[in-house]
Amino acid sequence: MPKVSSVIVPYAAYLRVYEPLAAFPEPERDHWARYARRPERPSYQDELRRSLADLLPTPPVPVPVHESRDAFVLEAGGAVHVCPWRTRLRGWQALGDLAEELPPPLLDAVLPPLVRHQATQDYERWLAGHPDARPWIRSATWQVPLTWFVLVSDAEREYAKGSGGTPDAPPVLRYRTPMVQARRRVARSLRTLRDAMDEGPLIDELVDVGRWLEEFHPRALVELDYGGLVHVLPAGDLEGDHSAADVAEGIEALRVGDGVAAGEAYGRLVERWRAVRDLRSAN
Repeated sequence: MPKVSSVIVPYAAYLRVYEPLAAFPEPERDHWARYARRPERPSYQDELRRSLADLLPTPPVPVPVHESRDAFVLEAGGAVHVCPWRTRLRGWQALGDLAEELPPPLLDAVLPPLVRHQATQDYERWLAGHPDARPWIRSATWQVPLTWFVLVSDAEREYAKGSGGTPDAPPVLRYRTPMVQARRRVARSLRTLRDAMDEGPLIDELVDVGRWLEEFHPRALVELDYGGLVHVLPAGDLEGDHSAADVAEGIEALRVGDGVAAGEAYGRLVERWRAVRDLRSAN
């Protein structure tokens, strides 16, 4: 694979869905079956490098011209599961969120209005022929949304101080859970939150995640990966990070009407992620 850039954009977490090969129609199923047999496959950092490289030309290329045919591959229970990148689709969707994240002068400097307008038109034309399209990957910069932790259990937490076989390899922190478990946790948590509080952003976000999960095969796997956030969390904080346990404890406390315990769990989450939010502001 050609090296398109040595720069890595690290500060993003990912929520991924891996579907079994049976979930894909032919000829896509055959493509992924052959793809999974490759001895080497690109990583999430390779995808980020490619995206960065597209922003270097003048004018920049905010969305790939062609859809990616790469994917993340996972073998579980003797079956191959695939999480397609769908970089073009995700690029279009991310472009729509930029206006809310960047001030207009900065946005215009990074991506001129004409470039954004053309990309929006391309997306509208493409979406007309693909109304049911959805990404297999969601990403969040400088945070892990609290609603993502609802999907997983602390017992599913996987932490490794280093990966990749080199002394300076970054740590890995992730969770993986069966789709049926993720959906069940969403449903239970929604019942509790609606009984304990008024409708608001937290409930809206959890409803949105739940609807997204319903789009996938029931035997799929859901993965919450801290991704590049491991670069901004101190090693000791990362090793002691049990945010999924805190979220579960807080929701259970709400279910039984223990507001004090719910507040304590929420306080731990706020304190843990304050340092990351401060870094984002400093950046």
